[in-house]
Amino acid sequence: MGQGGAASGLPSLLFLFLLCCRHPLLVVPSQEVTHQVTVIHGTTSQATTRIQTSHQATTSSQTTQSSIRVTDEVTASNFLEEYDEKSLVVWNEYAEANWNYNTNISTETSQILLKKNAEMANHTVEYGIRARRFDITYFQNTTMKRMIHKIQDLERAALPPKELEEYNQILLNMETTYSVATVCLANGTCLHLEPDLTNLMATSRNYDELLWVWKNWRDKVGRSILPLFPKYVELSNKAAQLNGYADTGDSWRSMYEMPTLEQDLEQLFQELQPLYLNLHAYVRRALHRHHGPQRINLEGPIPAHLLGNMWAQTWSNIYDLVVPFPSAPKMDATEAMIKQGWTPRRMFEEANNFFISLGLLPVPPEFWKKSMLEKPTDGREVVCHASAWDFFNGSDFRIKQCTSVSMEDLVVAHHEMGHIQYFMQYKHLPVTFREGANPGFHEAIGDVLALSVSTPKHLHSINLLSSDGGSYGSLPLAEQDINFLMKIALDKIAFIPFSYLVDQWRWRVFDGSITKENYNQEWWSLRLKYQGLCPPVARSQDDFDPGAKFHIPSSVPYIRYFVGFIIQFQFHEALCKAAGHKGPLHQCDIFQSKEAGKRLGDAMKLGYSKPWPEAMKLITGQPNMSASAMMNYFKPLLDWLLTENGRHGEQLGWPQYNWTPDSVRSEASFPGNGRVNFLGLNLEEQQARVGQWVLLFLGVALLVATLGLTQRLFSIRSHSIHRPHRGPQFGSEVELRHS
Repeated sequence: MGQGGAASGLPSLLFLFLLCCRHPLLVVPSQEVTHQVTVIHGTTSQATTRIQTSHQATTSSQTTQSSIRVTDEVTASNFLEEYDEKSLVVWNEYAEANWNYNTNISTETSQILLKKNAEMANHTVEYGIRARRFDITYFQNTTMKRMIHKIQDLERAALPPKELEEYNQILLNMETTYSVATVCLANGTCLHLEPDLTNLMATSRNYDELLWVWKNWRDKVGRSILPLFPKYVELSNKAAQLNGYADTGDSWRSMYEMPTLEQDLEQLFQELQPLYLNLHAYVRRALHRHHGPQRINLEGPIPAHLLGNMWAQTWSNIYDLVVPFPSAPKMDATEAMIKQGWTPRRMFEEANNFFISLGLLPVPPEFWKKSMLEKPTDGREVVCHASAWDFFNGSDFRIKQCTSVSMEDLVVAHHEMGHIQYFMQYKHLPVTFREGANPGFHEAIGDVLALSVSTPKHLHSINLLSSDGGSYGSLPLAEQDINFLMKIALDKIAFIPFSYLVDQWRWRVFDGSITKENYNQEWWSLRLKYQGLCPPVARSQDDFDPGAKFHIPSSVPYIRYFVGFIIQFQFHEALCKAAGHKGPLHQCDIFQSKEAGKRLGDAMKLGYSKPWPEAMKLITGQPNMSASAMMNYFKPLLDWLLTENGRHGEQLGWPQYNWTPDSVRSEASFPGNGRVNFLGLNLEEQQARVGQWVLLFLGVALLVATLGLTQRLFSIRSHSIHRPHRGPQFGSEVELRHS
C-alpha cells in the first residue's frame, strides 16, 4: 500500500498495510496517519494539553525561522541523527500500542493508543518545525536534502490545535460509522459488511437479493457520512495548504515526484482500454444470459450490484457465470489444501520458503512468536483484516490475519509476506526512508509473488495440483490457459478503471471542481465513463455512494492501487526474463530463481532513499511505468475475447449510456422465447395484445371524459361571466390546482 511523509511522524507503512478496513477506534490509515492525533472528546484532556503546548512552541519556532535559516550541513547531519534516534523509539512505542489495540480491542488498549497518538503528534510538530529552519537549496548531500525535505512536511499536524482535534474527530466519526454499520433483515437479524454482506454479494445470484444488500449498505453508510464529509474536505485542504500544497490532491500526488503524473496515468489507462472493453462486453453477455434482457442491456452499462463485489471493483466472484470452458478442470487448490491438512502457519511457511528460494531473507523467529495468523478463540475482539507491520527495531515484523485454509488466503499470505520482505530489506536505512519507492511499490512487490503462486505450474510443484485425472495438463492447454487468464483478469483488469476513478473523483472534490451538491452525481458520471456501470436504482444528492467505500471516509489515497496493479506486471515480466523463463508470460513461476531474487532485493533495499525510477530501473532495466507488460500477459485472453465477442457481434462500450435497469425501453421483444416486455412485465404475446386493447379503450374513454369536462367548464365559465359579481370564486381554481 502507499505511504506518505513518514519522516515527520509515524511512518505510513504501519497503516498502509492494515488492509482495506479496520475497527472504528483505529487511527486513520495511509499517509494521512503519519501525523495524526486522534482525540475523543472527554477521554484524554492530557493529550489535548500536550498538543496545544506543542503548537504554541510551533508558533514561536515559525516566528524565529522567518529570520534565521540554517545552511550548515554538519548541523543538519546532527539534527538528522537525533531525529532518527528519537523516531525509532516513538514509532516503536506507537506501533506496539496500535498492535495491542488491533489484537485486543478494549477500552484500556484504546486509551493507551490515544496517549501514544498524542505523543506522535508532538514528535511530528517538534521535529517538523526544526527541519523547516534549514535552507536545503544548496546542500551538496542529496540524501540529507531528501530527508529534511520529507521531515518538513507536517501533514495534518500543521493545523491549529482546535482544528486538528476537530479534523481527527471527523475522521474517527466517519470511520466509526463505516466500521460498525449493519444492515438488518425484517426478522431483526443484522448483518455486518464482513463477512455477512460481502459473502452475500459474492455468492448470491438472485437479482433482488443483491439489490437489497447493495442499496441498504449505501443507505446506512453513505447517507450517514455525507454530513461530515464537506468539513473533512475543508480541513484536509487547509492542512495541505499550510504545508505548501494547493490542496490535498496536490499533496497526495506529490509523493510520486512526477510533474506529469496525471497525464501519465491517463495514458496508461488508455493503453489498457481495449482489454477492459472486451472483458466488459463478454461479462455483460454472460450476465444477460443469466439475468435476462429486462435487466441487462447488451449496449448499455452493467448494473453495479451484479458483479460479485459490493463496489464492483473486482469480478472474480462471478467466475462461475463467465467461465469460458466450464468442462476444463478447476484450478482452485482449496480442496487439496484441506485434504492434506494444511494450517494457516503452513501457508505462511510456504510463503517464507518462496522468498528463501529466491535467495532473499527468511523471517526472524520473533515473527512466528508474535504474529496473529489465526483469529483468536479466547474471546478477544480483533481487527481481522490482513495487515503487515514494521516495529522499527530491525527484528520485529508481524502479520495480523484471520487466515482460513483456502487458495485465496494462500495468495494473500504470499502478498503479506512480500510486505514483510520489503520491511526487512530496507531496515538498515534511516527511519525516514523506510517505505516503498512510491506508494504503489509495496503493493506491487507483494502482488508479483502472487502472480507466480497462482500459476498451475507452481501449485503442481507444491503438490496442490496433481498431474493426472482432471488436473492441469489433461485437457487442451488453450482451454486451461483461457480459464486461468479469465480468473486473473476478473481481478486485475476489472479493477483498473475503479482504481483509477476513485481519486479522479477525490482530486476534483479537493480542488473544488466537484461541489458538495454534486458529490453523488459526479461519482456516477465517473463510474459510467470509466467502468461502464450504472446504479441499479435511482440515486439522488441525498445519497453519498462514495462514502460506502472504506477508503473515502478513512482518507486513504487510492491511486496507489492503480499504479501497483500496472507495475507488478512490469516486475513480473522482468523477473521472469531474469529467471530464464521461456513461453507465455502468464505461465511463468519465478520460484527458486536467485537472479530474480537479486533484482527484487536490490530494488527493495533502496526503500524511499532514491526517486522511484531508480528502483524501477534495478528491476526492469528502464525507469518508466508502462502498460505493455500487462497487455503482454493477457494477450492470449484478449485474442480469445476478440474472437468470442466478434462471434456474438458484441458492441464494445455502452452507447446506450443513459439506460438503467428501471428505465422504460421501447424495444419490448424477447427474441426466441415468444414473450414480450409490456410495461416492464414479461408477458406472452397474446396477453400483451389484450393489454394493448385495454389501454386503447381506456385512452378513448379518457379522451371522451376530458372533452366532456372541458365543455362543462366552458359552460360554467360562460354562465358566470353574465352573473353579477358576488365576491371571490375560489373553489374551482383550488380544485384544478390540486388535480
